[in-house]
Amino acid sequence: MSEPERPDRRDYRSTHGERDTVLTYLRNYRITFEMKCEGLDAEQLARRAVPPSTLSLLGLLRHLAKVEHSWSRRVLQEQPDLPRLYWSPDTPDADFDGAVADPDVVADAWESWRREVADADAWLAAEEDWGRLVAVHGEPTEVRDIAVHLVEEHARHCGHADLLRESVDGRTGQ
Repeated sequence: MSEPERPDRRDYRSTHGERDTVLTYLRNYRITFEMKCEGLDAEQLARRAVPPSTLSLLGLLRHLAKVEHSWSRRVLQEQPDLPRLYWSPDTPDADFDGAVADPDVVADAWESWRREVADADAWLAAEEDWGRLVAVHGEPTEVRDIAVHLVEEHARHCGHADLLRESVDGRTGQ
């Protein structure tokens, strides 16, 4: 059986400038993460490889949707009053704790992640001033710092996804 067609996880073209470089790395890590999850059912996505840890591919998917939403909409787009995704004061780890083997939970997670990625991509591509300051915990922070933080979040969690996927079905690499 052949592998399904998908974009290569790496964009090999030469990048030019800060925005192009950061957005290319971010896109590459997002594609890699999506590929780590492809072809798995709800049970496999929700499987926790190292009990009692709540870490799972589905939890990471929900977490990355929350990260995209929080940093892009709440901070960069300055909408701090938007309700947070997969979080409440009573359940601050709802992204991982709620990652259960239910096809509806999986569908919601993918829809949320794709929606938040599309919104963040559109906003970051349109923002002209990556030196503009926004408030992060009361501290002035440049847009570029948050964009690089999104790359860092995805890169770190792609490493987790590598190990989680290997524990599910032995698949490694791209």
